[in-house]
Amino acid sequence: EVQFVESGGGLVQSGGSLRLSCEAPGFNFNDYLIGWFRQAPGKEREGVSCIGSDDDDPYYADSVKGRFTISRDNTKNTVYLQMNSLKPEDTAVYYCAAVKLAIGLMNPYEYKFWGQGTQVTVSS
Repeated sequence: EVQFVESGGGLVQSGGSLRLSCEAPGFNFNDYLIGWFRQAPGKEREGVSCIGSDDDDPYYADSVKGRFTISRDNTKNTVYLQMNSLKPEDTAVYYCAAVKLAIGLMNPYEYKFWGQGTQVTVSS
């Protein structure tokens, strides 16, 4: 069974930065679309960003555009999410997920493999 491992979450003040990592030991990322999602208490899981296998034209939700940057290192089977200028409303559990092909880039129901999530808390 594929198991993704997210890391890098934590507690940070508003305006601060965090870098999340998503690794999948033994799993070949190369052909997969990798997405970052987040879920705050009482809210639905929402798409944050995703990146294709060729690292071309990543997608960002409007709420994070200009602040977050997604990248991938296929040699390390790792995807990153650099989060800058964090706001309290960014507080959530962040998940990475993978799918080979998706019609809706940020539709969580289309993603096949998921990690357990990492908590990001931004204090005001």
